[in-house]
Amino acid sequence: MRKIGILGLVGVLALVLAGCGGGGDGPHTVVIQSVSDQPVDGDIGFTAPATFLISQADVPRTVQYGIDSGGTEFRAFLDFPLDGSTGGGVVPLNAVIVSADIEVYVNNVSLSTSVPTLLDLVPFSIGGLISADFNSAPLLTRTPFDIRTLDINNFVRIDVTSLMIEAQNRGDRSLQLRFLLDLAATSGLVQLDDGVLGRAPLLTVEFR
Repeated sequence: MRKIGILGLVGVLALVLAGCGGGGDGPHTVVIQSVSDQPVDGDIGFTAPATFLISQADVPRTVQYGIDSGGTEFRAFLDFPLDGSTGGGVVPLNAVIVSADIEVYVNNVSLSTSVPTLLDLVPFSIGGLISADFNSAPLLTRTPFDIRTLDINNFVRIDVTSLMIEAQNRGDRSLQLRFLLDLAATSGLVQLDDGVLGRAPLLTVEFR
């Protein structure tokens, strides 16, 4: 269940919260929310030796990552605007990031009861994914985590504070993320919702 209410279709929220210390002595923080940009989101499938299949999420309204039963590996890409360009909240370039997380809705987990997952900060074009994005060098990778069959039909919250801080330090105007199967794993496929009302991936950022 999402921890902060969503206003309208795009989940815009900006709250001024009292900072630590009480009595108005500490710095104030602001919390914003932004859903991912579905026309930019997508996934890439790779089948050896050199076949790539690129799908943008605005058509199937899902993205997937992992390895399917035929041996094709998929990697999923999500783009969270930070400049309000799609109606979400704005993170100023001079903001200091306190925390950040994303929530994703898990439609399905197959071929494994627990899928070890890597989440990379990666740049990719908002004009469309290309095959080189599948294996591009990450700017930063967060600690691995698992998506399980128990997560099916539920929201999963993922801490992305370290990735958000790096994006902010770079002056990026989108938080661009790539989901992939942990390189040590050999099976497991996860499908994430990316368009059903109320289930789109949601970024929450607290800053001051």
